[in-house]
Amino acid sequence: MSKNPRKSIVASFGLLSASLENSDAEVAPAASDPSQAQPPQTTRVGAGVIGAAHRAIGDIRAERDRLRAIIESGEGSIHDLDPKTIDPSPYPDRLPDDDPKDFDSFKRSIETEGQKVPIQVRRHPSAEGRYQVVYGHRRWRAALELGRPVRSIEVEISDLDLVVAQGIENASRQDLTWIERVLFASRMDDAGIKARDIYAALSIEHTELARMRSVYRSVPADVIEAIGRAPKIGRPRWIDFAKTISSTPGALEAARNALKTTDKAPASSNERFQRALGAVKPASEPQVSLTSIADAAGDKLVTLLKSARDVRISADGPLGLEFLKFVENEMPDLVERFTRQRNNRNA
Repeated sequence: MSKNPRKSIVASFGLLSASLENSDAEVAPAASDPSQAQPPQTTRVGAGVIGAAHRAIGDIRAERDRLRAIIESGEGSIHDLDPKTIDPSPYPDRLPDDDPKDFDSFKRSIETEGQKVPIQVRRHPSAEGRYQVVYGHRRWRAALELGRPVRSIEVEISDLDLVVAQGIENASRQDLTWIERVLFASRMDDAGIKARDIYAALSIEHTELARMRSVYRSVPADVIEAIGRAPKIGRPRWIDFAKTISSTPGALEAARNALKTTDKAPASSNERFQRALGAVKPASEPQVSLTSIADAAGDKLVTLLKSARDVRISADGPLGLEFLKFVENEMPDLVERFTRQRNNRNA
């Protein structure tokens, strides 16, 4: 396999830095009339820094787009590989699904219809004869469990380009939760990936990375992994959880103990998050509970988010949306029944 001669992302950033320094070093020609001259220091520094930041972000996006073009073109050689010779990416970006039936259904489709889209792999940097997944972990796992070869595109790619490529692939996926992106950023940070390259991998800017760091520097990876994907728990509640752990003595141990409890253990990662949050929040604060509602066949319809003064209903899939419409149509009858029962009690 031949390697295309191309500038690495690191080299691109180096050239960018040099060009920024040169451009910021330039000064405007002096005014012919000294009385019209303006002191350059006050506005020049601010504008230069802001301009450099915007140009740096623009360069990151250009590099991301370049890598996306490489990925979408399928550059590299295609092989049918033994999945036993392949290891996962050194930067995992997924947590286990709450419902194993989702993966079982995916695996059955691979078994009956075949693998339609190749995974992308690279040669293992330190183990002869082995590979690492760049992306396509579920297809690789399905082939491994089915005992069949996995169709793969082999590319030569550095650790840095690997995480950017994973980030590009993840950006098009709607099911990657916020905390999974946080965990991915944490693992890149631990591996020494520079912040500017994490921006490119996750298509974020510095303020969002700061929020992510506030979470994974307060909530250890073992706690995040014990909770899981938590698809209904967004950024504000994770930040609240992290702040509580960092500011409350003994909160981290309380969260770990709550997640170790096996009696009546919550079935979903959303409920595990709520259990951990409930264990670290002061008792005086209102508690919120999550309850899943399913039909007689066991298919989830909706999730109820309940507090002392609030109930929110969130649909779980198309069937849940259908159920919400049903509840909406039944609302007038429910109000009538409520009024009738209330009047009978007060009679």
